[in-house]
Amino acid sequence: MENNPCHMENMPRLNRISGQIEGIKKMISEGRYCPEIISQLRAVRSAIKAVESNILQKHLQHCVAQSFENKEESLKKIEELKSLFERFDD
Repeated sequence: MENNPCHMENMPRLNRISGQIEGIKKMISEGRYCPEIISQLRAVRSAIKAVESNILQKHLQHCVAQSFENKEESLKKIEELKSLFERFDD
């Protein structure tokens, strides 16, 4: 089993995102103006991308870098990343 890195430092940001989502739900139920809602949705998207970036960076620095000790494992990690980026090409 791999020794996976800890991502707990992202929890405060994820909790903030959760609060933002609740705020958006409230805005929608109150019938707030569309651009206000969209602005908040964009903020959530940006925050989620930041969490994604943090986790990807840690994956590259820890899991992928560690795999370079074994050629077969490094090829597996490269394929894993290629597949991930192909699935979520945005």
